[in-house]
Amino acid sequence: MNQPDRFETFYTEPGEIKLKIEPDSKLPNTVTVTFDKEDHTLGNMLRAQLLQNEHVIFAGYKVNHPQLYNSFFLRVQTAEGHEPKDAIMSACQSLIVHLNDLKSRFQESWALRGAVADAMEDQPIVIVKVFRASRYASAAKGIHLN
Repeated sequence: MNQPDRFETFYTEPGEIKLKIEPDSKLPNTVTVTFDKEDHTLGNMLRAQLLQNEHVIFAGYKVNHPQLYNSFFLRVQTAEGHEPKDAIMSACQSLIVHLNDLKSRFQESWALRGAVADAMEDQPIVIVKVFRASRYASAAKGIHLN
């Protein structure tokens, strides 16, 4: 089969270059960055984060054929007096902060889910009885719960 092993799509050898930055000779303040062994996941996040920067004029990415090359090109153009490399670094730092926040919120929710599940294992019948009792009490008062 012509498809490379899956680990080759993301694993970088020691000393292997992960990205290359090339300035664009046709447009001022524009660079093209090649990210090796990455895909749409990182490309789209970086593009979206870069477009939130007021100094970024253009940010776009293109993914090569995923079965042949696991890389994408990110092109960034910034306003006069602002370096594209600085915008990319700022976008990466913002993404790290956002992803760490997402991770901590997920872990908190997961822990809470576990605590609720543990509590539910101990008293599932009591909860049903309380619900039924409140339903009967409401029905006696003329209030219908569906």
